[in-house]
Parts: sequence; C-alpha cells; structure tokens
Amino acid sequence: MFNRRKFIKLSAAGASLATLSKYVVAKPLPVAGKLPIVISTWDFGVAANKEAWKTLEKGGRALDAVEAGVRIPEADMKNHTVGRAGYPDRDGRVTLDACIMDEFGNCGSVAAMENIAHPISVARLVMEKTPHVMLVGDGATQFAVEQGMKREKLLTPESYKEWQKWLRKAEYSPVMNIENQQKRPGGKYNHDTIGMLAIDSKGNISGACTTSGMAFKMHGRVGDSPIIGAGLYVDNEVGGATSTGVGEEVIRNVGSFLVVELMRQGLSPEDACREAVNRIIKKKPEIAKKIQVGFLAINKKGEYGAYALQEGFSYAVCDAKQQDLLIPGKSAYKDEKKDK
Repeated sequence: MFNRRKFIKLSAAGASLATLSKYVVAKPLPVAGKLPIVISTWDFGVAANKEAWKTLEKGGRALDAVEAGVRIPEADMKNHTVGRAGYPDRDGRVTLDACIMDEFGNCGSVAAMENIAHPISVARLVMEKTPHVMLVGDGATQFAVEQGMKREKLLTPESYKEWQKWLRKAEYSPVMNIENQQKRPGGKYNHDTIGMLAIDSKGNISGACTTSGMAFKMHGRVGDSPIIGAGLYVDNEVGGATSTGVGEEVIRNVGSFLVVELMRQGLSPEDACREAVNRIIKKKPEIAKKIQVGFLAINKKGEYGAYALQEGFSYAVCDAKQQDLLIPGKSAYKDEKKDK
C-alpha cells in the first residue's frame, strides 16, 4: 500500500528540491532496496513508481510494471518534457521517443513519432509484434494505428502558446534540470526524460525510457532516450541503467551500456554512473560544464545509485518499505568544488 512519510528537511537536497516537501527526501547513501523494487528519474518518478508498484506488489512482471509506470508522466498534461503535453519542435510538431527492454534482452523503440500519446506502449508492441527493434516517424505512427492505438493531436494550447513565444526570437538555450525549474517562474524551454528500472519478485529486471525530447529542437532530432544502450540498457545477469539530460553526449558514450558493463566489472551502481559521467567530461570538458546528464542504475542485488554532471538531479525509489522516497543524486561539479 502507498504510504506517505514525513518530509525530512536536508540541506544537501538544495534549493532545487525545496518544492518537493510532500515526498520523503533521503541522503544519497549506498543502499539496497528489498525486492521487488522500482526506481526512476526525477520527482515525477514518484507517481510513476506508485503505478508500477501496483504490478510488482502482486508478483507481476517487471516489464508490465515499467510500462504502466512511465505511462503516468506520458499522460500528465502538466508535464512538458514527456508524452502528450510535451513542447513541440521548431516546426510546431510534437514528436515522441521511447524504448523498453525486458529480462531476456528483447527490446523495442520508437523515435520521432507523432500523434500517438503513449510511445512506451508502441515501443513494447514493436518488441513483441515485429522482427525489428526500432520504428521511426510516420512508420511508427502507422504501426501504432494498425495495432489499434488512437491517432490524436498532441500539440496542446499551452504548448502552442509557448512555441509562439519562442518563435519571436527563435533562440535555443537549454535550461538544466527543467523538471525542477518548471515549478518556478521562468523555468521552461528544455527537455527531460523519465527512465525507469524495476526488479520483480522473481529477480528479473526490465526498463523503460520515454520523452518528448528537446523543446524546439530541429525537426527529426532524436536523442538518447529511444536508443538501446544509450538511454536504456538491461542485462538480467548484471543490472540495468538509464540516462537523462542532453542525449547527444549520452549517445557518444553509449552511456547506459557503459554503466552496466562497469557494474559487470564489479563497480557499485553509483560508481559506475560516476565513471560514465567522467567519460563525458574527459571527452567534452567545455560542453560538460554547460549541460546536464545523469545516470541511474540498479544491480541484480537491488542496490541502486546515480550520478550527474550538475547538481539538481534526483531520482525516486519504491519498494515494500518505502513508496515515496526521493533521493538527490551526487554530481561531478559539486564534488569538484568540494575537492578545491
């Protein structure tokens, strides 16, 4: 059952988490959850985890849990970084990306798909109903309709209004940690992703990742979220990882696959995420200072951890003991300041 706990004020959470008082906020310590368990990126992961838990607590499959979980932010009309209410590209077209992966290594994804509100469910259909891994653009939409999904206009009046404002100057300037900044005046014009990883009562792992991508991106741009190995990767012998932030840098490092392989070599989830972040810094140090990228991972034991380039990244955890735990992730540039 979903139980609320008292909010614990922690200075380590920072100002970016000040609006999240309805959740338990915990220090980012190395921890292991009791199986089954589900973790996901950002504060909207709390509601997504709650939905996923309905499947897990009944002994259901992790794959079913992650699909059901990420459909919650996909349907949230206040969420402009994921799903049907996402901000459009520069041409005013809302395009969605998603991928899903199960314990057997099966995977499916869609990219630059229009007019379908739940890309994660289309990604699962690609995995289960086709010989392919990815469908894109009009082909993805056509397939979704053929499978009985509703074609609908996704550009909401609010998103249209913001697009019209953007067109006045047509400048693209990403804002870090938009999912927190949306809660404050002036926080807009960016993107982010929900990535979710779950281990069910049988010890099997699945993951899902879905986004509307960068607001006002070039039409046809695809980030890391629908790319297996970049935005999401699961190996049932080792664990799973997902990413959030500027996808181009994740793709260049095949980030989620890297995190899983580092866990295979014996690193903890947090240390594996840290090393993946450090690879980005090493390759593109000047770019890394200006953007946000975060990784979230879980290993076969149910141990989880995260690490990001910048402060402000958070993730949500749900197991039999805690259903609304929000954890501020550690970050590279915060650690750098400490070292100095």
